[in-house]
Amino acid sequence: MIGNGVVGILSESTSKWERRVPLAPSHCAQFLHSEEGETGVITRIIVQPSQKRIHHDALYEDAGCEISDDLSECGLILGIKPPKMEMILPDRAYAFFSHTHKAQKENMPLLDKILAERASLFDYELIVGEDKKRLLAFGEFAGRAGVIDFLHGLGQSYLNRGFSTPFLSLGASYMYASLDAAKAAVKSVGDEIKKFGLPSEICPLVFIFTGSSSGNGAFTIIG
Repeated sequence: MIGNGVVGILSESTSKWERRVPLAPSHCAQFLHSEEGETGVITRIIVQPSQKRIHHDALYEDAGCEISDDLSECGLILGIKPPKMEMILPDRAYAFFSHTHKAQKENMPLLDKILAERASLFDYELIVGEDKKRLLAFGEFAGRAGVIDFLHGLGQSYLNRGFSTPFLSLGASYMYASLDAAKAAVKSVGDEIKKFGLPSEICPLVFIFTGSSSGNGAFTIIG
């Protein structure tokens, strides 16, 4: 089945918060309408239906994709997070962030299932260029989403400790329809802090953010 020209896109059933996609409708249109030899031979793209995906099913249909829960005709199946165990089909190729190459204990059953079904796994984390640097990684948008989720969680943490802060008005990143809307929400929090300050018991509050172009990042709170 591998390399049969039919590509499947998973509905991301493992995480209830996952709205990202491995291929946007514009990417699908590029693959389906390209000249033979430009991007390989992809004759069909089958997309599992989803009500939470950031791109509506109708946009995939407009791009020439088929909408179906059944991916059994697909030689290559793409996702962001791993599919449920029962969705691993024999003799197929899968590509997603598997989190298995470090032998994470909680993910070993998934790897065992893939091996048992004689399936192939392409882990995005292990796809590197000639310089050994990753070609697929969580970049600047993932970093921005992470910062928003961090500040959202910080508000919840302080409330649990008995402090009301402007961070409470910030939602989780998946709640915003666009980056501009998320930036406006963060700015509103900053404006409120500038006007009213923070509880003296948690001040001074210092944030240190670090990161790199490879998608690795970290932040530290000093307070």
